[in-house]
Amino acid sequence: MNIVVCVKQIPDPAAPQSFDASNNLNRSGKLILDEADTYGVEMALQLVDKAGGGEVTVVSMGSAQDVAGLRNALAMGATKAVIVSDDSLRGCDALGTAKVLAAVIRRDSFDLVLAATESSDGYTGTTPVQLAELLGLPSITFAKAVTVEGSSLKVSRQTEAGFDEITAPLPALVTVTAGVVEPRYASFKGIMAAKSKPLEVLSVAELGLEGQVGQVGAREVIVSVEAVEARQGGEKYVDEGDGAQKVVAFLESIKVL
Repeated sequence: MNIVVCVKQIPDPAAPQSFDASNNLNRSGKLILDEADTYGVEMALQLVDKAGGGEVTVVSMGSAQDVAGLRNALAMGATKAVIVSDDSLRGCDALGTAKVLAAVIRRDSFDLVLAATESSDGYTGTTPVQLAELLGLPSITFAKAVTVEGSSLKVSRQTEAGFDEITAPLPALVTVTAGVVEPRYASFKGIMAAKSKPLEVLSVAELGLEGQVGQVGAREVIVSVEAVEARQGGEKYVDEGDGAQKVVAFLESIKVL
């Protein structure tokens, strides 16, 4: 069974974040594997183990100057990694990202594509379903459990009302939520093995996407970035025997009652 996992290297959340003159997130510092993507990598590894063999390929887009995040996925057990790194991708929107990932994934045969529901530095939540549309795949989102039986995929999908039990033919695309599995820690043996595993770096030209992705092909532009306003202190009431009445009056003022 061959599974592709879409992953993203993001700036270390523990470090101060900044933006450049074009309102793009500064990614010049240390990059790490998005924690949200570790669930997809682990899910893929477990499915391949249950299938009795196969490969797990991690696919990414971004700077290849620091590939520690991809090496982490390889250390967990992924077979190989591919990253599209090109200066022309600066300012790429979610659809452009999906086009790039689709071009990479189409190069080889696959049975399943896994992704996080959204990245921790973008939060659009749209790239996976756009990718599924470009690849012509059924898309199942917010998976809490994934099993493969022959050529069929069974997914327990989290909803506001509970869970949906969904069956779909392979190949398909699934987005997994935190908690679907418990990601393993990379062992020392895995870390050492990751250094010799294939890590391919591609350009936009090699994918035949020149002039189609990046800022030149973006359909949305960030015009400004502003800090969230600091939360204001709430009103404090001293209960002098009329506390209940004050609570009711407040709830009525905000039209809860």
